[in-house]
Amino acid sequence: MRIMKILVLNCGSSSIKYKLFEMESKEVMAQGGIEKIGLPDSFLQVKLPNGEKVKFEKPMPEHTVGIELILEKLVDPEIGCIKELKEINAVGHRVVHGGEKFNKSVLITPEVKAQIIECIDLAPLHNPANLKGIDAIEKILPGVPQVAVFDTAFHQTMPDYAYMYAIPYELYEKYAIRRYGFHGTSHRYVSARVCEYLGVDPKGKKIVTAHIGGGGSCTAVMDGKSVDTSMGLTPVEGLVMGTRAGDLDLGAATFIMDKEHLSTAEFNNLVNKKSGLMGVSGVSSDCRDIEAAINQGNKRADLARKMFIYRLKKYIGAYAAAMNGIDILVFTAGIGENDPYIRAEVMKGLSFLGIELDEEANKVRGEERIISKPGSKVTVVLIPTDEELMIASDTEALI
Repeated sequence: MRIMKILVLNCGSSSIKYKLFEMESKEVMAQGGIEKIGLPDSFLQVKLPNGEKVKFEKPMPEHTVGIELILEKLVDPEIGCIKELKEINAVGHRVVHGGEKFNKSVLITPEVKAQIIECIDLAPLHNPANLKGIDAIEKILPGVPQVAVFDTAFHQTMPDYAYMYAIPYELYEKYAIRRYGFHGTSHRYVSARVCEYLGVDPKGKKIVTAHIGGGGSCTAVMDGKSVDTSMGLTPVEGLVMGTRAGDLDLGAATFIMDKEHLSTAEFNNLVNKKSGLMGVSGVSSDCRDIEAAINQGNKRADLARKMFIYRLKKYIGAYAAAMNGIDILVFTAGIGENDPYIRAEVMKGLSFLGIELDEEANKVRGEERIISKPGSKVTVVLIPTDEELMIASDTEALI
């Protein structure tokens, strides 16, 4: 039997991340990323199996050139891992917004592409870039099956009273304005993986997954299904994030726009790229820089981190109410996996749920581990996310 090799692509507006998987062993054969597409100093960085990183600078005016370079390096005699491109059996794509059209991953057909295009209004920064990746593979590897894995799909199980906004119902009917949620591939992976890790059945389990990185979202998972999530129509709602505001009074939004004479595009930029940890601290969107600033006595940096922790704690508490309890709390993504202080502060604020922090176990970064005490009523677990493996697995299953 031929061993399946699947390429996973995550195309952003000016970047492409990739991993090539050998599916029998789930081994990552190759990985890397392209930055600054469309700029003169664009480059590809390849991570070799020994951990070494090799950089290739080349002008890449658009995504097709970038994907051509990635494929060229996969078969390169010195740093490649396959002899010919025919060894790639399928390509899985991260697609950010599937609207209400997709509640699971699908094989890409002309009809599916048309429906992804229809969702561009809901994700104008992301879906066009995702489509560029799909188009590029069609040109370079014609006939190779492609699969779309949607960030929003996992959350399509939310009940209507959780996903609807209290605005005139006609606006939902006209424009599909509702809560969609994001990071769904990550929330799906960690909520399933934590049950495997603990040896429990997802049925009957109430789980909160906290995906906290540069972007962040919290999801309530019952019986393995998403029942609520903190991001909304767009990824700006919910938690305090690196540069996103999260929850904001709508009256404050119109007030700011009036006072600062901002267009909708300028306001969108303000809440997406100039707010969050960056906006409050004035230092950085990165928790490591914030921590360094706090250690130097920076009060705004301290305030930013306190707000970040407080908002996350509030959402976990809200989901405990929504599900009438929590059995398992999962931390994942860049901050969730690597910041013991933030995890500890969040857990200390949830002792009313019966959470007991194991301070020694919590001194860990990026590995699967239970970080609550054996007697804790809620089992708190660190599970590193693996969205690419989830995309590769869905792709394998579909082809």
